[in-house]
Amino acid sequence: MDNKEIKVIADAMLEKKGADVVSLDLRPIGTAISDYFIVCNADSTTNVNAIADNIEDRMIEKCGRKVLRSQGKENSFWIILDYGDIVVHVFQTEYREFYRLEALWADAERTEFSDSQE
Repeated sequence: MDNKEIKVIADAMLEKKGADVVSLDLRPIGTAISDYFIVCNADSTTNVNAIADNIEDRMIEKCGRKVLRSQGKENSFWIILDYGDIVVHVFQTEYREFYRLEALWADAERTEFSDSQE
């Protein structure tokens, strides 16, 4: 697995104004359910939904990959997109702060993405 898919997901998040875009490399941990988590947040449920939809569109368009499973679209507080080796988490900001997912995987290698990266 190359990092192209991580970059496509991060870019899709940033395109729709996802905040604090971070990927966690879980491969060295060994007990994780996937190789990577990629996480972001947005302030409204509308924005959370738009980010998730954009990720699905970009992954099909640029990587030829469809999401295997998704959860959370009914309320858009926390949408999970499961690509098998990559699990995407799109939070509404207050829920990301509450669940502190990155703290649970604090020993994972962390990469931050922003609009200024090319």
